[in-house]
Amino acid sequence: MAIQNSVLTNPSSFVALRTLNGINRSLDTTQNRVSTGLKVAGALDDASNFAISQGIRAELKAIDAVTQGLNNAKGIGNVAIAGVTGISNLLADIRGKLTELANEGITTTQRNILQADFNELVSQAANFISNSAFNGVNLIESGAASVNTLSNLAGGLLTLTSQSSVNTQVGSLAIVTLTSATNAQSVIANNFSNLESVVNTALGSLGAEVRALNLQTAFLEEIRDATDEGLGNIVDADLARESARLTSLQVQQQLSTQTLGIANQRPQTLLGLFG
Repeated sequence: MAIQNSVLTNPSSFVALRTLNGINRSLDTTQNRVSTGLKVAGALDDASNFAISQGIRAELKAIDAVTQGLNNAKGIGNVAIAGVTGISNLLADIRGKLTELANEGITTTQRNILQADFNELVSQAANFISNSAFNGVNLIESGAASVNTLSNLAGGLLTLTSQSSVNTQVGSLAIVTLTSATNAQSVIANNFSNLESVVNTALGSLGAEVRALNLQTAFLEEIRDATDEGLGNIVDADLARESARLTSLQVQQQLSTQTLGIANQRPQTLLGLFG
């Protein structure tokens, strides 16, 4: 038979204390979830799920790095497109000057004026090329290399193709001889035609490649969102549920504290037996 009336051993207080300790541990856990927003904040909360979540977080960082690289490549491509588009817009004016120079009826003075205008236009095209750099990379300058960019976590690549031939053809047009109508007609048929073809090819190629970069970036954003949602399902706390649990535990804590107080007063009743 258990001893119920002892000042040395109080079984009721032991039970009440264990209950209070359990409630306090649960309350600490719930308060931690409410404060962090996480149900798995560390390995002590759930070792396996924490390990999984850490792997997912690393994957999210890698996706962010790939996206950053794609955005940088898009900057390079967009600036190159702007440069080539500027040259393309000049082609109409250049062709107009060449056509006027191909007219045998103009005077020497007129030819000199037209040639000066032509040279200025070609010089402007060269300026467009030299100013078409992004983050130190220029796809349309002389000797430009193609740019390969990581497109996914599996090591796939997207390429921005070098368009240095644009610079080559602009340089070729800059040194032509336009002292006669025949010279001008030859320039139209050869140098100008080559530049026009190269510019159109560059615009088509760069446009398609930058569009591919845009599509891949949008796809990675969707992948990242889905991955982030999956991570949330593993580690995020349901704050509405935790709020209700917090209130419940606080009430239980108060009741358990009162119960422990009653249990601790029990030996006091034994004093009445010795009055």
